[in-house]
Amino acid sequence: MKSIGMLHNRKNPQEVKKAYPFAAVAKMEGIPFFYFSFNNVDFNLMKINGWVYQQGEWVQTVMDFPAVIINSCNPKTERQSTILKKLKEYSIFTSYPVGNKFKVYKKLLKAHEFSSYLIPSVRLSNPQVFNSFLQMHSRAVIKPVTGNQGKKILFIEKLNDTQTFKLTDGPDVQLFNTKEMEVLIERLVLEQKYLLQPFIECKTKAGLTYDFRLHVQKNRQGLWEITLIYPRISGNSKLISNISSGGYRGDLEPFLLDEFGEESERIKTDLEKFALTISAHLDTLYEHSFDELGIDVGIDSQQSFRIFEVNWRPGCKHREFEVARRLIPYCVYLADTTHKT
Repeated sequence: MKSIGMLHNRKNPQEVKKAYPFAAVAKMEGIPFFYFSFNNVDFNLMKINGWVYQQGEWVQTVMDFPAVIINSCNPKTERQSTILKKLKEYSIFTSYPVGNKFKVYKKLLKAHEFSSYLIPSVRLSNPQVFNSFLQMHSRAVIKPVTGNQGKKILFIEKLNDTQTFKLTDGPDVQLFNTKEMEVLIERLVLEQKYLLQPFIECKTKAGLTYDFRLHVQKNRQGLWEITLIYPRISGNSKLISNISSGGYRGDLEPFLLDEFGEESERIKTDLEKFALTISAHLDTLYEHSFDELGIDVGIDSQQSFRIFEVNWRPGCKHREFEVARRLIPYCVYLADTTHKT
C-alpha cells in the first residue's frame, strides 16, 4: 500500500504538534504513515530512517520513499533545499507556495474575476510614491510584501490639509512632518520590500478592528472544503487583528449576529461561497494546485469583501485533527491520481 511521509525540520515528531493527529487519522484510514526530517533521507540506499507511531509511542524505522510527502516546513539551509528538490523526483508533494502579497495581488488583478475584491496596492519604492499615494488616500497602510504574522505593519494618516502625518505602529502613535516621513520611507525601502495600500476600515460596533480567516482544504475527492471560518478581532487599541500580534479568535455565527443582525445569515453564506470559489480560482492561476489555503478578508463600509492576504500554510492551532481529517485522504487522492515517473 502507498505510504505518506511527513517532512519537518525537527528531528523528533514528539516536538511537532501536528505529527500525532496526522498519524492517528492515517491509522484510522488504514494508510501507512511516517515522520522524517531532512537528515533521515538516504538517496544512496533510497531509504528513509523515519518515525512510525506504534502502540502509544514513536519508533524509528527504515522506510521506502513515500508516495506522498506532506511538506510541512521550508528548508533552512542550502543542503535541505537540495534534498527537497531531489525528493520531488520520487514523491508527490502536497503543498506549494502562493508567493508574496504582491505576486498574489498581480495574479488576481490580471485574471479579473476577483479583482474587484482586491485592495489597490503599489510597491513602496521611494518617498515620491508615498507622497503621490497620500494625495489620493488620506489614510494608508504600509505592510511587508512577505507575510510576517501582522508584524511591521504601519498605519499612516494625513491630518487634514496639513503636512503632518500620524503614524500608528502597534500601540505606538507618533506625529511626523513631511521631511521626517520621507526619511522614514527611505529607511523602510532599504530594510525590506513593502506594499502601500489605502486603509480599509473594518471595525466592530465596539470599535475593534477585525477580519475573517477562511481556512479551506482539499478533501478525499480533491475538492475544496471549508475547514473553518472565524473572525479575528484585535486587542483594545490595535489596528491589527492577526492572532499572533495580540488579536483573538471569535466564533463566526454569534459574531455575525452581534454585528450584522438580520443580515448575518446572508453574510455567512456569502463568506462560505467566497471561500470555495476564490480557492478554486487560485488553483487555475498557478502551475501547481493547492492543498490548503488561509484567506484573510475584511468587510468594507459598503459590506463588500476585501482580500487582505492569501496564505498557503495557514496555522491550525487547536484544530490539528480537523486538518488531518481532510489532509490524509487528500494525500491518498494525490497518490491515486498523480502520475510520478
